[in-house]
Amino acid sequence: MVDYQLLGRRIAQLRRQRKLTQEQLAEVADVTNNYISHIENCRSIPSLETVMKLCDALQVTPDTLLLGASTQSPGYLEEEIVQKLAGCSPRERRLVNGFLDLLRTERED
Repeated sequence: MVDYQLLGRRIAQLRRQRKLTQEQLAEVADVTNNYISHIENCRSIPSLETVMKLCDALQVTPDTLLLGASTQSPGYLEEEIVQKLAGCSPRERRLVNGFLDLLRTERED
């Protein structure tokens, strides 16, 4: 499920990091600056097409925009996995470890 409030914050943050105004981003993404403002403030939900235009304009992948982290980054999901493992019993941890070994073996073949 997409958190549109977080999506809007990410768009605003990425836009500012790139030193773009809402108007400049809107021009590159071929939308209106009012629409950018509405997305950033969670007053409008962008279509998939608009999300893709914004990704292109901000030069990020959709996972970066939608999830807040690139699936290509080294620490992707690390914190979430550590938190989940902390709640596992020793038996469950062995099962997870075995699954990871199997996954890595299959990937190498």
